[in-house]
Amino acid sequence: MKKLHLFLFILTMTTAVTVSAWGQTKKDTTFKISITDKGWIRDYGGTKLGYIDKDNIVRNNKGQKLYFIDGSGNVIDANGKKLGMAKKNGSYYNINGQNILNTKDLDKEKCAILDPKGHNFGTAHMNYKLHACAAHCYFLEQQKKKEEAKKAKG
Repeated sequence: MKKLHLFLFILTMTTAVTVSAWGQTKKDTTFKISITDKGWIRDYGGTKLGYIDKDNIVRNNKGQKLYFIDGSGNVIDANGKKLGMAKKNGSYYNINGQNILNTKDLDKEKCAILDPKGHNFGTAHMNYKLHACAAHCYFLEQQKKKEEAKKAKG
């Protein structure tokens, strides 16, 4: 009888732990952006990061030039430094020629921003497909710099 009670106790505890683990969801901490049909670039928390102006230049919220994409697809920052290359299909390559991100059409208005393994990093309106991956990489790099500065201070 004691063995039966012990077995039932272990079974009950195992079930409770398993159900508890299923109820917990992993928080997604991946940096994601969204580019609207008006060219606004936001993180997935809704914070405005910047925008793409009528001349196809990416600017921060204060209107300062961040980067642009030249006629050859080179992504050039405000200081003239080449950051990478954006292909017309929405793929983005770093300065070493490595494919970093790609886009995939979701419907006739939106495309997903994906890494080479297919992990989602946001969405962009089709009008801004060329900027989708470049914008994600640019703002991710800015976020990393802010986090490093915070760590250095404190």
